[in-house]
Order: sequence, then structure tokens, then C-alpha cells
Amino acid sequence: MSRSNKLAHSIALVVLAGCGDARDSGNVALGANVYAQHCAACHGAKLEGQPDWRRRLQNGRMPAPPHDESGHTWHHSDNVLFGITKRGLVPPYAPPEYQSDMPAFGNKLSDDEIWAVLAYIKSHWTTREVLDARAEMTRSARKQ
Repeated sequence: MSRSNKLAHSIALVVLAGCGDARDSGNVALGANVYAQHCAACHGAKLEGQPDWRRRLQNGRMPAPPHDESGHTWHHSDNVLFGITKRGLVPPYAPPEYQSDMPAFGNKLSDDEIWAVLAYIKSHWTTREVLDARAEMTRSARKQ
């Protein structure tokens, strides 16, 4: 990683830690390890997702989306991302009877491990556009 990328990454971590709650500053190193073990097979070692992730597979299900900024993960609140990871794509995160290859990890990972994975994923969101959108999302969630 270049010096400027390291600096941007460090700034992003500080911004993320400052605009959310304590879970945002979770153990990114733990999250990287848990992600590699449980998530990378589908979502990609570099968070790139599966090819053609916007197009349904032959079985009618959607491919695993990227978790980098090219995907839509950053559009969802922390609580929604936590719920999907813990419970899978079931209501209220998806319509009833929705078919997905995304498993529920609530029986495999602790809540702390799930938050750590989310902290790891979020540590890769560094553009001003994404950081501003996430900050607004956090402000809006606090008002509710």
C-alpha cells in the first residue's frame, strides 16, 4: 500500500470511528481474519464480489455482491448489515420467501466477530462520497 493510500486508510478509520458508535472502531484485524475465513469465498478476498453480481444466476438467486465501494453494501445502515449477517436475508431484510445463498452466521460467529467483520469492510470505504453518505445515514438513524 502506498504512503498516500495508507494515509487515506488511516483517515477513513478515524472518520468512521468518530461518526458512529463504539462498534465502528471494532477490531479491524480480527474482522479481516474472520472475513477471510467466512466471507471471502463468496464476496471475494478483496471485497470484489462475484462476477456479474447484478444479474441473477440460473437458479434465480443473486450472486454475492461486492463489499467495496463498487457495491451497495455501504448504502445500508450498520444495524441492517449486522442483521443480514447474523440472520441471513430474511424479513425484515428481504421479502418473505426470498431465496438467497447468504447464510445466517448467528450460530457460527459471535456478535463481536460480526461487528469486527463490518468494521473491516467499512475500513475499505474511503471516498468522500461514501464517507459523507454514511455520516448522514448515521445522523439520520440517531434522530429516529
